Amino acid sequence: MPNSTESSENKPRYSEVDKSPEPAHATTGSSTTPKSRLTKTPKMIANGRRAFMWYLLSLVVLIIDQWTKWLAETKLTFHEPVPVIEPFLNWTLAYNYGAAFSFLADAGGWQKWFFSGLALLMSLFLIGYLIKAPRQAKLLSTGLALVLGGAVGNLIDRLLHGHVIDFIHVHNADVWHYPIFNIADMGISIGVALIVIDMLFLEKKREMPRV
Repeated sequence: MPNSTESSENKPRYSEVDKSPEPAHATTGSSTTPKSRLTKTPKMIANGRRAFMWYLLSLVVLIIDQWTKWLAETKLTFHEPVPVIEPFLNWTLAYNYGAAFSFLADAGGWQKWFFSGLALLMSLFLIGYLIKAPRQAKLLSTGLALVLGGAVGNLIDRLLHGHVIDFIHVHNADVWHYPIFNIADMGISIGVALIVIDMLFLEKKREMPRV
């Protein structure tokens, strides 16, 4: 009588076939690399507490601005130029009762509070935005900090004196004269330029997926 154990061992064995669908893979030469691993969207991390160091930069701009304005007030005579680099640069003490380029300077006094309010709102916005700005966007944060320092510097002038103190006079002999400005104006102008450069050339690169 044949052994039942032997007969069962002699029977051919069949393995089960896995009919589950195979995961999709990228067609990049490797049949085992999932598409999700090929590209990685960069994660934007906000400045958060690191915004403190950008506030320090704003403070440096503010201190230099107020110190140079104090020197101009104590060392210079109103509207009497002091040659520095002839015929291109003078120190000339001047007062601006309006906005940039003396806009609304002769408005009658209400412009002081109008421009002070705008500067205050801008400063509060920049303080908050520096916290939320991406940590990777150092050029953007630098520009925001420079604008913040300059805005606060001119705001202090308006509140304390009713006008902005200017003293940097760039000109070409007596042929061409640029409106007299100060360190705060320089901070605002350079800061805006850096922000525009970041928006045009760097912002999209930060958001692009990395391979």
